[in-house]
Amino acid sequence: MVIGDRIRAIREAKKLSQGDIEHRAGLLRCYTSRIENGHTVPSLETLEKFARALEVPLYQLFYDGDEPPKPPRLPRSRNCEDLWGASGRDSRMLGQFCRALARMTDRHRQLLLAAARGMARRSRSFQNL
Repeated sequence: MVIGDRIRAIREAKKLSQGDIEHRAGLLRCYTSRIENGHTVPSLETLEKFARALEVPLYQLFYDGDEPPKPPRLPRSRNCEDLWGASGRDSRMLGQFCRALARMTDRHRQLLLAAARGMARRSRSFQNL
């Protein structure tokens, strides 16, 4: 499906005119007409304006058919309890790190990161012995 056809279908389903889109999105009526007739390909920024004017999520401008696609079933990532800092003493330590990093200047954060990289390098070299 051409994106212009989809925009026209949604606009007509909501009983909006091209003039309504002009007022809501700040896009000229003639520009909307050119997009709907396939003479112009809109940029992503323009598509975002259309989605706001039509009061639909942006993804609805891209699918084909009458009904939206079913969301994909993504595999679950690792269990939260397995992650460091998810609970207990590790969680409190992670909170302390966050508060300390928030108070640091950018320069101090860069120095801390450089020190951590050096320690990691040394740790790997000792493991290889």
